[in-house]
Amino acid sequence: MTTVTLVGTRLAEVGEEFVYRGEASGCEGCPYRDQCLNLNTGRRYRITNVRQSGQTLDCAMHQDGVRAVEVEPAPIRANVPSKGAYAGSKASLMGPCPHTECPSHPYCEPAGAEFDEEYRIDEIIGDPPHDYCMLDRDLTLVELEAPGE
Repeated sequence: MTTVTLVGTRLAEVGEEFVYRGEASGCEGCPYRDQCLNLNTGRRYRITNVRQSGQTLDCAMHQDGVRAVEVEPAPIRANVPSKGAYAGSKASLMGPCPHTECPSHPYCEPAGAEFDEEYRIDEIIGDPPHDYCMLDRDLTLVELEAPGE
């Protein structure tokens, strides 16, 4: 389902993804609050259309202003336990990993996903980008279905 919201002009490109972090201190008293603060906090979104008829609006949080865009919930690439990982099954993230230098870290702790939730696996991508898991986890890289609104 497509939703119209406002994002910083630097981010306003079709295909860009972001995790909505909620209201910032500069949002207080803004006349565009209702158009801007209408997404679910912590959820990943993909921009599907930039409204060309809209103007750039001043914003206390974005130096170059904001633009109207259409967004939809975006799928999340993540490493999940290999056992039982197949398209259509449900999986949860393994938990935090202190090895931030590992090439798999962004997939073990993906932005927009929570450790205590279950997600439906939409697609199996394959082996994770690391050669060896420092926590000795057996992982598979998958694309998790975008959570519904």
